[in-house]
Amino acid sequence: MNQDVEMHGKTVWRKPDGAPISCTEKIKVLNQNLEELRQVAQDALDDAVLMGCSEAQIKAAFSALLEDLRSAFPEQVSTEDET
Repeated sequence: MNQDVEMHGKTVWRKPDGAPISCTEKIKVLNQNLEELRQVAQDALDDAVLMGCSEAQIKAAFSALLEDLRSAFPEQVSTEDET
C-alpha cells in the first residue's frame, strides 16, 4: 500500500521535506481539489470512450498532461509550525 494513502483511502498530503500537512483546512481544500479533478477526468474519459477512443490512449494522454504541469510558485520550505 502506498505510504501516502491511509487505510481509509485518504491521501496523506506532505510538505517538500516529507512531513505531513497538519492543517485541517488545507487538507480539506486539497481533498476537494483532488475530487474535482477526479470527476473532470472521469467525465472526459467517459466522453472519449463513448466517442470511440481507446481508454488506454486517453489515460496515457492524461498522464502526459500531468507530467507536463509545473507550478507557478516555488515550493514552500517552512521551519515553523503550521497554523
